[in-house]
Amino acid sequence: MYKFLIRPILFLFDPEVAHQISFSAIRILSKLGINHLFKKMFIIKDPRLEKEVFGLIFKNPVGLAAGFDKDAKLYNEFSDFGFGFIEIGTLTPKPQAGNPKKRLFRLVEDSGIINRMGFNNHGVFEAVEQLNKKHRVLIGGNIGKNKKTPNKDAIKDYLICFEALFEHVDYFVVNVSSPNTPGLRELQDKEPLFKLLKKLKSQNGKLSKKLESKEKPILLKIAPDLSDDQLLDIIDIVKESKIDGVIATNTTISRKGLKSHLILTEEQGGLSGKPLTNRSTEVIRFLAEKSNRAFPIIGVGGIHSAEDALEKLDAGADLVQLYTGFIYEGPGLIKKINKAILERTS
Repeated sequence: MYKFLIRPILFLFDPEVAHQISFSAIRILSKLGINHLFKKMFIIKDPRLEKEVFGLIFKNPVGLAAGFDKDAKLYNEFSDFGFGFIEIGTLTPKPQAGNPKKRLFRLVEDSGIINRMGFNNHGVFEAVEQLNKKHRVLIGGNIGKNKKTPNKDAIKDYLICFEALFEHVDYFVVNVSSPNTPGLRELQDKEPLFKLLKKLKSQNGKLSKKLESKEKPILLKIAPDLSDDQLLDIIDIVKESKIDGVIATNTTISRKGLKSHLILTEEQGGLSGKPLTNRSTEVIRFLAEKSNRAFPIIGVGGIHSAEDALEKLDAGADLVQLYTGFIYEGPGLIKKINKAILERTS
């Protein structure tokens, strides 16, 4: 139904407008109680799908990636489609409008999307207000820095977000890999990255002691465009900083092998979707093999089928996330992935 009826209608609109329409529709349908129908259609409850990763129990290993519910407005509603966890953000200390529109482009021939949103969000403190509702699903908090904050002061922005969200999310994701905030990817360099992660790790201990709670898992989201040497640096940094894992990968700046019109493919921003499938899996496999599976990996990038998800799990991912695949394939994809995982265990 989604691919033959709903998606063609949504694809008549500008991608950002379609996103807003989808949010409004989901909110209205949930208020009307239609979410119970979603639950029956899409949720698979089976203890064999449960997975413990970095000390958290996930109902199933399929999550919604950051960028979809930036401001934590519909995390419970999205859980009704069968997601095992929802990642909000990327959030910054101060609200920011992001880059000028138009900034989101569908590459239909490639089943991809180019975005240069630029961390548009209402700010971490508004998200905290949204997170005061009871959670029906595990929540990850993806954090970044404001565009106007120079890299030398970036740690302050990450700490503000970390402290504000600490009591409201189940794990954290440090985003230094978006291509849409000028200079952000420079924070992936070994020295500044290690310094940032060590500071967050230290604050994690202080807050957990102060609030008499457990420390929150901290993950690092990395770009698919890193070289093998840079990926080896990431492995060293994760081990030395003692953070809890890696999300591989963010969007790519590569445009290799695209079929879509040149005008579209030359748009600046990060590319997601099917063109990223193989590279993100390569990065997952490299990290898993070279680290001897020393830390958990969440695999994201180009998952448009159950087979794509299984490939990432086989490559070394412990969990997977959807974004562009969710847009192109619809919520049925979550169920298909979970069914495929169950078929393997039977």
